[in-house]
Amino acid sequence: MSRRFTQEFKVQAVEKALSQCDDARLEDTARDLGVGYSTLQRWIALAKKHELETQQTGSKMTSEKRPQDWALEDRLNAIIECGRLDEPAINEYCRRKGLYPHHITQWKNNFAKGATTKAEKSDTKQLKQEIKQLQKELNRKDKALAETAALLVLKKKADAIWGFNEDD
Repeated sequence: MSRRFTQEFKVQAVEKALSQCDDARLEDTARDLGVGYSTLQRWIALAKKHELETQQTGSKMTSEKRPQDWALEDRLNAIIECGRLDEPAINEYCRRKGLYPHHITQWKNNFAKGATTKAEKSDTKQLKQEIKQLQKELNRKDKALAETAALLVLKKKADAIWGFNEDD
């Protein structure tokens, strides 16, 4: 026999699932809530199509992004906005934006550490490959220059031994 869940429970479950940190797994959230993983996935899909709404309270699911889906610029703006607020105001701001205060703290720490996105990491990887290629080319040219200098020195020594004069 299948369990029946209220609309409020479904909405709260989806909100909890979407507000989890990057390292939290959806399977763990489903297990904590006592629902099946596929059921929670179905509820999330319905919520994204705005089909999972509460009729009793009249509130609609927000179309807010999950915290891990926020762009770096949006995260920075949130950190800046919360920087001048006290704790109750930060809590209110986070409720409006669909966040938790720990997300703001985590983002702030990530910015302080210089955390990067996938796009920045791929750019960094490409730049490292380019640097490596340029270093190889520089080493090759250094070796060619050293060889040319050695040949020039040997030519001068050979000319001195054989008595050739550059003026002749």
